[in-house]
Amino acid sequence: MQNIKSSLISLIIPVSIFLAISIAYMSPALSGKNINQHDITQHKGQSKELVDYREKTGGEAIWTNSMFGGMPGYMISTKFDGNKLAFVHRILVLGGWRPISFIFLYLIVFYISLLAFKINRWLAIAGAIAYAFASYQIIIIVAGHNSKVYALAYLPAIIGGIHLAFHGKYLWGGLLAGIALGLQIFVIHLQITYYTLIIVLIYGLFELIYAVREQRLKQFGTAMGVLLLAVMLAVGSNLSNLLTTVEYGRYSIRGKSDLSTEAENRTSGLDKDYATDWSYGISETFTLLIPNFMGGASAGELPQDSETYKFLSQVQGKAAAKKSIQRMPTYWGDVQFTAGPVYVGAIICFLFVLGLFIVDKKYRWWLLVATIVSFFLAWGRNVPNLTNFLLDHLPGYNKFRAVSMTLVIAGFTMPLLAMLAVDKLLKKDIEKQELLKGLKWSFGITGGLTLFLFLFGKSMFSFEALSDEQYLAQGYTEFVDALQADRASLLRRDAFRSFIFISLAAGVVYAFIIDKLKALQAIAAIGVLILVDLWSVDKRYLNKDDFVSQKKYDNPFTPSIADNAILQDKDLSYRVLNMSLSTFNDASTSYFHKSIGGYHGAKMRRYQEIIEANLQPEMNDIIDALRTGDMLGVNQVLENNHVMNMLNTRYIIYNPSAAPLGNRAANGNAWFVSDVKMVDNADEEIAALGQINTKTTAVVDKRFEKQLTGFVPATDSLATLELTEYEPNYLKYKAKTGTDQVAVFSEIYYSKGWTATIDGEPAEHFRANYVLRAMVVPAGEHTIEFSFKPQSYFMGEKIALASSLVFLLLLLGGIVFEVRKGLRKED
Repeated sequence: MQNIKSSLISLIIPVSIFLAISIAYMSPALSGKNINQHDITQHKGQSKELVDYREKTGGEAIWTNSMFGGMPGYMISTKFDGNKLAFVHRILVLGGWRPISFIFLYLIVFYISLLAFKINRWLAIAGAIAYAFASYQIIIIVAGHNSKVYALAYLPAIIGGIHLAFHGKYLWGGLLAGIALGLQIFVIHLQITYYTLIIVLIYGLFELIYAVREQRLKQFGTAMGVLLLAVMLAVGSNLSNLLTTVEYGRYSIRGKSDLSTEAENRTSGLDKDYATDWSYGISETFTLLIPNFMGGASAGELPQDSETYKFLSQVQGKAAAKKSIQRMPTYWGDVQFTAGPVYVGAIICFLFVLGLFIVDKKYRWWLLVATIVSFFLAWGRNVPNLTNFLLDHLPGYNKFRAVSMTLVIAGFTMPLLAMLAVDKLLKKDIEKQELLKGLKWSFGITGGLTLFLFLFGKSMFSFEALSDEQYLAQGYTEFVDALQADRASLLRRDAFRSFIFISLAAGVVYAFIIDKLKALQAIAAIGVLILVDLWSVDKRYLNKDDFVSQKKYDNPFTPSIADNAILQDKDLSYRVLNMSLSTFNDASTSYFHKSIGGYHGAKMRRYQEIIEANLQPEMNDIIDALRTGDMLGVNQVLENNHVMNMLNTRYIIYNPSAAPLGNRAANGNAWFVSDVKMVDNADEEIAALGQINTKTTAVVDKRFEKQLTGFVPATDSLATLELTEYEPNYLKYKAKTGTDQVAVFSEIYYSKGWTATIDGEPAEHFRANYVLRAMVVPAGEHTIEFSFKPQSYFMGEKIALASSLVFLLLLLGGIVFEVRKGLRKED
């Protein structure tokens, strides 16, 4: 029992420390507040219809019509109950105690990972702090990228488990890597999982090289077998999630377009321009060492001794100037806008470089290579030849945007090598002279660079930002001059700040080398310095001002006058266009209505294409008509907005504080057309869509001509087609017609799950008007039903249940085995 008690105590201490740190940083949560996270607020709009259905029925809708005309709910909020690893996740996130659990999860998982690398457990606490409080980890919490937070938290444990397996700890290595991977996939941020795979491949390649050199191929092969089994179980535990995501991916903007235009910009996934929008500047990489190297955030805060404040106080007065300087365009990097820099810490950079001199080659080389790879990938369009090659040829790479996110690789490798360096120091198995040499070089490189930038950085850069152009165009030259001077000051201040922290850390290392500090004292000093360094930078981006009351967090949207007016319409289904905000980058409208807009990173590719080709021009026509004040002209424009009308857009919000604009020209939920225009390809289809009256004509790609074989269009003025029942995943219509007719339904076509019946018998439907559903309805009175039942979801759930239960049984068995082994040792 003594060994078990000792193990429990050694676990309780770091857990207590991590809880204390997490609570301290997120202290406003103790008074009932939560972080005002942009993407979570948007998610509440995206998922409202799905959540309402769940609360009403206890089931999952799997499809929602509240955004972009309709899209799969499993891309937003559908629960995957088959994966029982959710139980483990629930424990690790403290039962969902947000936002405190975010920091805690970062800390505990990286701590476990460092233990897998046999790093001193007290030092592992310091290393966990370094990983958890790197600025990117904190900034994404503010943004509401919760799935990314969880995926990044589980990343270190995957690598730690793989390391254990490759070094003979097959059971616990396989379990740790497999369960961590299962949990990472469960939180569904496949971009982070993809970057995790890049780390694994680099590490695995180096392990294979050393296995060949050291003649340990049998051990390597055994580890590979165990890890492959773990991967299979991890994938199996998430099969419903993965199958539906991969299946839908081909039809989303991350899949290949059917259009042939802009061929040079297209890939089999995202367009190159879109994929590389957020490319990190080459020089911007220095933010890892100096947080304000590029000015920080796009809306940064300046001090009252700044040049900008002095200028504004003369123009606006001191009171207004104090408010203005809280959100200034201080950022001058390459991306359109940023919430803050990727800063891993000056001390971590210093220790990372030290690791390159003293850590064993088998560790330092793969960590260095992975770090450099992350830099090149993050530079994106700044290294066009490499990036274009990867987008065209590296499997899966073009499915993800924001290439700057690859810096998460460095965010893991740098603190890991830094902690390996300190651990090597503590073991004192290197001669003192060699240690001092490594210290001299690492301090000279990192400390020397920061000192150089402090002294000469002001004259080395222009400090010009993309945002400056708009101010210069308005004649605000003095304001821009003041801003650029302040950007230079921000760089110099943080360069000197980094120099101080590097100097202090180097002093601790030197004191330990010459035996002036004991191991625990050195660890404590380094841990405190790391915490102070990162904490103070993080507070620039996540502080008490970012918290709101729980009530506001739970209910972020208040219906406007326009919303309340629309909600009086109790028809089963219709859509709303909200032009008072960024229509296709905001999901708040979806909280109250079925919207033709929305906010999602994986909307349907074809829907995005009609946004660009048809909806945006039609919206511009409405704006032009509204400016004239001629309502007859507005109604005429609405009558001619045939794409908007086929989406059954009944209301248009142009001013939230006024009644909405009603659109009597909307086509309705479904209608019969008298003419079908067959076209050869997507290019012709989208071109024709802008030329037809969608009330009377349907455009159909020739790939669906089989469904129209033998059909002869005929007009029946007395025919009716009415929606009689509506649920997100079920639609019921009553049709009455004297002749066979082609019916067009104002519903998004998606073949991977939607099935149709006529009078209970299976019926084929096909795509019309580029994005909608259509079918041939025989003469007579009929009941038409559409149901969304994707086999990928239901089959995947069964396999996920079996796989995750196997995992949990193996974990339970491993724990029992270790406890019994400990008891036997004591006996």
